Amino acid sequence: MSLRLRKPNEPSTSTLRQGEPSCLPLSKSYVRRWRVAVTVISFTRLLAGLTKKVVEKNAKLLRSLSSVTIDVEGSGDERVPILDVDPQGLAKMVKEKSFQNLNDQYGGVKQVAKLLQTDFKTGIPGDKVDIALRTKVFGANKYQKQPAKSFFSFVLEAFKDTIIIILLVCAVLSLGFGIKQHGLKEGWYDGGSIIVAIVLVVIVSAVSNYRQSKQFEELSHESSDIRVQVVRNGRHQPISIFELVVGDIVSLKIGDQIPADGLFVEGHSLKVDESSMTGESDHVEINEKHNPFLLSGTKVTDGHGYLLVTAVGMNTAWGEMMSSIRRELDEETPLQARLSKLTSYIGNIGLSVAVLVLLVLLIRYFTGHTKAKDGRSKFNGSKTKFDDVMNSVVEIVAAAVTIVVVAIPEGLPLAVTLTLAYSMKRMMRDNALVRKLSACETMGSATIICTDKTGTLTLNEMKVTEFWLGKEPIEFSPSSSSNISPNVLRLLGEGVGLNTTGTIYKPNPTSVPEIYGSPTEKAILSWALNDMGLNIDDSNRSCEIIHVEAFNSQKKKSGVLIRRSNNKGVIATHWKGAAEMILAMCSCYYDKSGTSNAMNEDERAHIGMVIESMAAKSLRCIAFADADVKVTDGNDEAHEKLEETGLTWLGLVGLKDPCRPGVKQAVESCKKAGVSIKMITGDNMHTARAIAFECGILDSENSLHNDAVVEGVKFRNYTDEERMQKVEIIRVMARSSPFDKLLMVQSLKQRGHVVAVTGDGTNDAPALKEADIGLSMGIQGTEVAKESSDIVILDDNFTSVVTVLRWGRCVYNNIQKFIQFQLTVNVAALVINFIAAVSSGDVPLTAVQLLWVNLIMDTLGALALATEQPTDDLMDKLPVGRTEPLITKVMWRNLIAQALYQVAILLILQFKGKSIFNVSDEVKDTLIFNTFVLCQIFNEFNARNLDKKNIFKGIHRNRLFLGIIGVTLVLQAVMVEFLQRFANTERLNWEQWGICIGVAALSWPIAWVVKCIPVDKKKPSSAS
Repeated sequence: MSLRLRKPNEPSTSTLRQGEPSCLPLSKSYVRRWRVAVTVISFTRLLAGLTKKVVEKNAKLLRSLSSVTIDVEGSGDERVPILDVDPQGLAKMVKEKSFQNLNDQYGGVKQVAKLLQTDFKTGIPGDKVDIALRTKVFGANKYQKQPAKSFFSFVLEAFKDTIIIILLVCAVLSLGFGIKQHGLKEGWYDGGSIIVAIVLVVIVSAVSNYRQSKQFEELSHESSDIRVQVVRNGRHQPISIFELVVGDIVSLKIGDQIPADGLFVEGHSLKVDESSMTGESDHVEINEKHNPFLLSGTKVTDGHGYLLVTAVGMNTAWGEMMSSIRRELDEETPLQARLSKLTSYIGNIGLSVAVLVLLVLLIRYFTGHTKAKDGRSKFNGSKTKFDDVMNSVVEIVAAAVTIVVVAIPEGLPLAVTLTLAYSMKRMMRDNALVRKLSACETMGSATIICTDKTGTLTLNEMKVTEFWLGKEPIEFSPSSSSNISPNVLRLLGEGVGLNTTGTIYKPNPTSVPEIYGSPTEKAILSWALNDMGLNIDDSNRSCEIIHVEAFNSQKKKSGVLIRRSNNKGVIATHWKGAAEMILAMCSCYYDKSGTSNAMNEDERAHIGMVIESMAAKSLRCIAFADADVKVTDGNDEAHEKLEETGLTWLGLVGLKDPCRPGVKQAVESCKKAGVSIKMITGDNMHTARAIAFECGILDSENSLHNDAVVEGVKFRNYTDEERMQKVEIIRVMARSSPFDKLLMVQSLKQRGHVVAVTGDGTNDAPALKEADIGLSMGIQGTEVAKESSDIVILDDNFTSVVTVLRWGRCVYNNIQKFIQFQLTVNVAALVINFIAAVSSGDVPLTAVQLLWVNLIMDTLGALALATEQPTDDLMDKLPVGRTEPLITKVMWRNLIAQALYQVAILLILQFKGKSIFNVSDEVKDTLIFNTFVLCQIFNEFNARNLDKKNIFKGIHRNRLFLGIIGVTLVLQAVMVEFLQRFANTERLNWEQWGICIGVAALSWPIAWVVKCIPVDKKKPSSAS
């Protein structure tokens, strides 16, 4: 390290920069720097003392130096202060993939790591001060999002509706004519009331849409919060992608999304898909010699390795690109598309009725048949003032337009949005993150679920319970390894310690080892360390890895090519993987003494039987084998291909992965709901069959069928006709490849099924995309799988898949409830207004009253019915088919009965109410309005359950429903009793209120009686 003494007039560099904390806890690097500084000061004082002695001795005038340069040899790891690193230059170098700049300007990857104060093995310190400093200098790993839509924009959107604009024009005209005719004090009521009602409807609608938009934004943030594995202070730990900082060492494996720009540190066979950034579909090989550059947003397609983060957030190309993209959250789901057609159809009917009412009212008015309250004709030819004529015409147009407002069920799309937003939020609590809205509703129609085994049906908590060396079982005991040849133990240590993606960390020699990696790797490493006492560190130190064949779901094995430091003339191959596949590659086997024996057919059959017996106990069988090849030319590249024949069988371990609690009950509930479960696994047939029995997927009935359990290779070799015939019978597919899973999904869809598929690997992406509902795993799932899926199961649990199924059915059911409720209001309002207009020339429900009804049924009704939670009854029904009508026979039965009752009551009140109750026209109209609204409130209860007679079951759990009913009743009372001028009502006495409530309450017993009428519908039956 070189240090220079400061000149007298030179400013100090030790002053803290603006905004920096003046007092920080000292990290190890700071302590080291202080020690160097103390050494420099001591050395300078010593030098000054020697100089003084020389001056006194020679008595000569020496030239005074303005600066002195001293080389002090420190500890060797002094670093440039991280504040002096140029973030933009570093980011630009990686972004442009400038290999020349990396070497010339920065001195290579190791120097960049030194510059960023990162250790390849232990990462960064990771304390709060260190993280805060790195975030301050290099920024956070977040990109600037496009601003979200404001509340005002939702209000404007609501005001842009054509019907609302026509109503506003009518209201303004009514306001103008009213003020001109009656003066400002009295004349503003009619037009002003309509304007206030419109504003109220628009604001309520805008508030609702704005809240849903905010919820979707939050869920969008959740879905982009990826977990990444980093090394900090020597420990492997998962952190949020947003917490990543420059200098972090990130562990990468197949399927991971690269979370930030950086440089390749170490790894094997690493390939990435850069198509998201460059558009090139070819996979790019990453290595230290030619291309160490890794860009954020790209995906790992093969191998594994470590990344040194050099740029985050907006300093990356991915950050720049994502900041310019706004994720559209107004995706139209299939159900919304169907409802839009239904809305358009009903709207056309409403428009036709409104035009008829308009024509009838205009004809009656101009022919003198429309009477005023005093009995005189409203229109008397030229005697009638122009203002009166225009006022009457505006009232007629407003009434007709309001009929259209009520007739068009614009609340249907809102109800879908509400129920989707509500269910998405609740599903998050139930460990399911919805990425695509359409999946919520489609899941309710699922007829088949194709599920993985490991981690979904099982706990994914692997433990080695059996070990066979050669042909002999080995008991787990402290002395078990002492009976095994040291040579065999060394080979096992190499096979376990070098052919793995797991890591072992020991903070100090006496501490308990911390093991990181996949559950399988962790189980094998734990067994090697704790049960067998193998020294993994010795293998890592004494061997050099030449080449790695990474594990993938097609090969079902992984291999490593190594050179031992004590025998450089031999290259060793180690394979690990599916037992029967490794066995097929072997021609010899080791025994406990270390002797290599030739493997004859009887011995091969014996080991095969051992594998079968272990698999029958639902153990996953992993085998180890090795081979040595002598190298004479010293050319490593010529020998990078791993030997796949003539290997020596080392041993076999059996890993137990217990079934998850509750899985059997979940499978049974699916069968009861008419949903068939198929298990697709990479395990062999015996393990797969045993697990399927444990989980209840196989039972005594279908297990007798020869084709209930098949291997992937057999399934893919079927003819198309055979496959289509047998796909219904198959319950378990073992030793399957991702292509087999895709083929299964395609075959089932061709048979007309709605298919849900679970997947966690990169190679599962095609099947997840092909399926009607793709379900990826949140813990074991790769980012590629998650991006290809519709829903992420956060806890990897099959019971959560069943929960998603329940919610999917609940969404569809809630929409049907709201359709029944709203269409009842539409039919009743249209019929009563049309008949009254044709017969008497007047409509009993005014524009303001109809707007209030519209508010009740559209927004408040949607909120009340769309937030019902799933019930057990939903799982007693068969799935809804692809072509099932949205409005079922049961719904038509309920709807027609209620609409007929309401129309009959309102027409009786319209034509006979005045004489029956001996009241004025104004009170009669108020009775009609009040009864109509109360009928809708009581009918909301009926809509809670479409076919069950008990409409109050579980009502106490939906507080929002009860709250909305309460608010609606209070507001209705206020409208009638206190806002007479605004709502065109008259105050009612207690007796009249009792009559209104009694008439409306009759809808409950009517609904009960109607539900006794049988309707043809499918009966649920257990799925085989």
